Amino acid sequence: MNTMKIVGRSALAAVLLVLAGCNAAPEAEPKATLAPEQTQVSPSPTASPTASPTVSPTASPLPSEPAESQQPQASAAPEEGMPPTAEEAATTVLRALKAGDMETLASWAHPDKGVRFSPYAYVDTATDLVFTRDKLKGLMKDPKPYVWREFAGSGEIMKLTFAEYFKRFVYDADFLNDAKTALNKGLGQGTTLNNINEVYPKDKYDFVEYYIAGVDPANEGMDWRSLRLVFEKIGQDHALVGIVHDQWTP
Repeated sequence: MNTMKIVGRSALAAVLLVLAGCNAAPEAEPKATLAPEQTQVSPSPTASPTASPTVSPTASPLPSEPAESQQPQASAAPEEGMPPTAEEAATTVLRALKAGDMETLASWAHPDKGVRFSPYAYVDTATDLVFTRDKLKGLMKDPKPYVWREFAGSGEIMKLTFAEYFKRFVYDADFLNDAKTALNKGLGQGTTLNNINEVYPKDKYDFVEYYIAGVDPANEGMDWRSLRLVFEKIGQDHALVGIVHDQWTP
């Protein structure tokens, strides 16, 4: 009986020793756990299903297709008929006179006869000056004074450069915008004899007249002006041969 108690106590002591050894051993460290947000796997970048390459609206054309100029094109001036009528030719010449464009004026001059300048209605074929195409181009800058005729009323010699003559006996009023016009018909009537149809007969020539009844109302019509552009008929074409100025004279 005592022997069994001793054995039981020995066994119990052995069990306690084993348990004590287990308790003395270091506990294994728990495995680290990731936070929920760390466990998520980032999706790999993929192209958007709706994305498409954008083509610039200003993309340059292919080298085989040269780009058109982006500069605005100047509006083309209305052209005369081909060939032009006398009225159409006169309008172009009058625009050149208003602008002082001697190159254009020269291009309309008769190639052989040039252009005769008459300060008054009476065309004097003996004394009125005539200029060729080539001479016309540089006349506005020519410093040489020319003897044109005599001033009506005073009889004083009319000695002027072309530029001075031009201001007094060519474009001395706004004929382009203010004048009445007529084809082969005189509008201005003064005391000076008008012999235009004798020098330039109707069967060979046309003239277009630009007439302004008065420049200053205070002058009661005694400052009227006329400008007659005379064209020789060359087939159906026209060439400028005369610029006849007219005005009130005492």
